[in-house]
Amino acid sequence: MSVSISIARPYAQAIFDLAKENDAYDQWLEGLTMAAIVAEDQEVAALVTDPAVSSDELHALLFGICGESLPTGGGNFLKLLVQNDRVESLPGIAAQFAELVDLERRTVTADVVSAQQLTDEQRKSLLDALEMRLGRTVSLSESVDETLVGGAIVRAGDLVIDGSASGRLGKLAAVLTR
Repeated sequence: MSVSISIARPYAQAIFDLAKENDAYDQWLEGLTMAAIVAEDQEVAALVTDPAVSSDELHALLFGICGESLPTGGGNFLKLLVQNDRVESLPGIAAQFAELVDLERRTVTADVVSAQQLTDEQRKSLLDALEMRLGRTVSLSESVDETLVGGAIVRAGDLVIDGSASGRLGKLAAVLTR
C-alpha cells in the first residue's frame, strides 16, 4: 500500500500544480475519478497486464472511455501513465489529488457511520463541532450501520472518533481483561 502511495504522490502533485495554474480542480477531479473507476475494472485491469496489448492500444482504450471527462492535458497524462506502467496507480493518484484539493480549499469530507439516521439537529451540531476542531469546512458522508447499537464513528482525514456503543463496550472489555 505504501509503495502505491509513494508512486501516486508525485503524479498527483504534478496534476495538482497543473490544475492550480489553470484553475481546473473540478475538471481534474472528475476526470481522475472516472479514470480511476475504469482502471479498477477487472476487464481493463486484465488488459493493462496483458503483454499482447500495446501501449498505444491501451492508451486508445483508456482515452476512448475517459477522454470526454478529462480536461486539457488529460490524454497526455494517460499516455504517460501507460508508458510508465502506472495505470494501476490511477485510484491512488485520484485519491491523493482529491486530498491536495481539499487542503487547498480548506475542506474535508467526514465519513459518519451511525447506528441510526442522523437528525437535522445532530447533523448541524456534528458539522459545527468538526469545523471548529479541524478549522476547515466539513461536508458529511453519512451511512447507517445498525450493528453499532448506538452512537457513531466519525472519520475525517487522520481524525477518527469512535463514539459508538459497540466501540465503548470493546474498550471496556479490553480494560476488564487486563
